[in-house]
Amino acid sequence: MGTVATVLLFLLAPVAPARAADGVPVPPRTGMTNKGTGSVSAADRDFVVKVRLAGLWEVPAGNMAQAKSQDPRVVEIGKAISAQHVVLDKLAIDAAKKLGLALPNRPTRQQEGWLAEMKAANATTFDQVYVDRLRAAHGAIFPAIATIRASTRNDAVRKLAQDTNQFVMTHLTLLESSGLVNYGSLPTAPPPQADSGPVPVDGQMLAAATGTGGVPGMNTSVILLVLAVALVAGVISTMRIVRAR
Repeated sequence: MGTVATVLLFLLAPVAPARAADGVPVPPRTGMTNKGTGSVSAADRDFVVKVRLAGLWEVPAGNMAQAKSQDPRVVEIGKAISAQHVVLDKLAIDAAKKLGLALPNRPTRQQEGWLAEMKAANATTFDQVYVDRLRAAHGAIFPAIATIRASTRNDAVRKLAQDTNQFVMTHLTLLESSGLVNYGSLPTAPPPQADSGPVPVDGQMLAAATGTGGVPGMNTSVILLVLAVALVAGVISTMRIVRAR
């Protein structure tokens, strides 16, 4: 069975809630529709176009990897990514038809530049150029896929985003298996905002916790004094009851 057929079987097979061998859950497809229903945003259209563009340069890049690389692992990676992008391209074209969206037929200038760089590379330098360019491109698109998957109102775009996410995670892992990824050169994530943790920090709660602003006209010292008086009164009452017995 060819690589493309294998990928198609994986995508089309009915998936119940499942788990990989190491216990990692596999997303089920239960309830997902693919009719093109729901409003379509400019970001949705841009996403479908970008999925198409990815295939337009990564398929020939993978073909070059098979022809130019002397590393059997890089050859395998190029073959797998190229074949999987053929499948993903068909999914993007199908989504575009549902949305009435025209798709490009050639890569961007930047993508053509990457292909030219790979074409000019020799057998010694090709592998690093191939892995660097594809790893950077997949890392850049990964956050965008999550945004579209979480926000789109259109079911066809939602399904394409979910499928694309699976492809991109696979490609990231394949590229990293080459042992050529320089993680130190990858762009770092922006620092989190001060108030954007899992539990938002409320200003009034923070003021109350620090002893001011919690209850009008009161502060921590007053509260502690009241608690101390109550404690002393309780001790005195207890002693009186014991003596009375």
